[in-house]
Amino acid sequence: MGTQTMKLHEIKEKRAALVTEMRAILAAAGSNALTADAQAKFDGLKAQVTDLEGQEARAQFLEDAERRMMGDTGSEHRDRASLEGNVSVLRVLQAQMEGRALSGAEAEYSQEAERRSGRKASGIYVPMSAFEQRVSTASGAADIVGTDHRADQYIGPMRNNLLARKLGVRVLSGLTGNVSIPKHQTSMTTGWVADNSALSASDMAFDPVTLSPKHAGGLTEMSRQLLQQSAPSIEQLVKDDLGAMLAQAIDSAILIGGGSNEPDGIIATSGVQTANLATLSWANVLAMLQKLDIVNADAVNFVGSTKVKAKLMGTLKASGIAGYLMEGGKMADLPCYFSNQLAEKTGTPNTGRLIAGDFSQVLLGIWSEVDLLVNPYSETAYTKGNVLVRAMSTVDVALRHPDAFVFAEDITI
Repeated sequence: MGTQTMKLHEIKEKRAALVTEMRAILAAAGSNALTADAQAKFDGLKAQVTDLEGQEARAQFLEDAERRMMGDTGSEHRDRASLEGNVSVLRVLQAQMEGRALSGAEAEYSQEAERRSGRKASGIYVPMSAFEQRVSTASGAADIVGTDHRADQYIGPMRNNLLARKLGVRVLSGLTGNVSIPKHQTSMTTGWVADNSALSASDMAFDPVTLSPKHAGGLTEMSRQLLQQSAPSIEQLVKDDLGAMLAQAIDSAILIGGGSNEPDGIIATSGVQTANLATLSWANVLAMLQKLDIVNADAVNFVGSTKVKAKLMGTLKASGIAGYLMEGGKMADLPCYFSNQLAEKTGTPNTGRLIAGDFSQVLLGIWSEVDLLVNPYSETAYTKGNVLVRAMSTVDVALRHPDAFVFAEDITI
């Protein structure tokens, strides 16, 4: 196949391979000057990379033009999803630990993420989708490497149930600047007038919904042996350990938020409706849902703190009405979900929380998915031969219609 007919992803893969080969030439020379043969080879590879960059720009332009002409962005989404599916978190960490350049899908994705965001990563960009599968985790290599190692039977920690993204939050990825989305606030008014009388003037009003970058991150120490293992099971363990740090922080911010340097989540957003469930009854649950009906919002599900689950399952609807408030995982025919991610309201005593609403009204803006950086020189980790791994993400949360949610935080538990 000639270079003229190569697809965009093939051009990028070939360019990444050439760059890796060029780095190898420089690494072999070390602090010494390149030999004449090595310099000639390096210059030849450089010329090929320059040519491929030109081909890539042309191919990218044609693909974008064809999509605009056809009004179709589906192929781009499919290609991006396919690329994300080939990214290995373990290969990214191994490359950084060994001081070598990335290649293949990992290099292509990181370069593409940098191109889209317009920012150079401090580490390596990795897609959030690479962390979304819930798996086990390990605290060290000694826990998982043995004579009769059974990774399929590994006993991991009990983690909070992650709710927000599985409930249909709208994700805006690839953001660069701050985001302002125009939103209708009030409409024109109409009225009846007598013959030959003037109408009262009225205007439409708009109130934008905004998103601006906020940063979440975590540090974890991993053993050198753990990262050097290449088994698929180790890949899953590493992904879960890193992904859990960020996923739980973002999930909690969507549900509650409002803390220092943290996005305003559902409960912390002004305009979200409140309900009273101090007296847990069927009438009060219906009154809670009625608040959504009044503003033309659809109640899609309930989300509650964990101890609320038992209260709903053990509370009869009312005298003369058969059944309990929640039966078969549903209340008022709406699915119910529970997690420690929706923390109880602290007080004396603590009280449980319950949210009803439509999670498709939540916007999760993503500027940087997951930025991974390995530090093998941190003093504490270095003395043990371990490495320190930092994972960071830049996101924000906003509600399209705050009044599409109603919550109570006075449930006796």
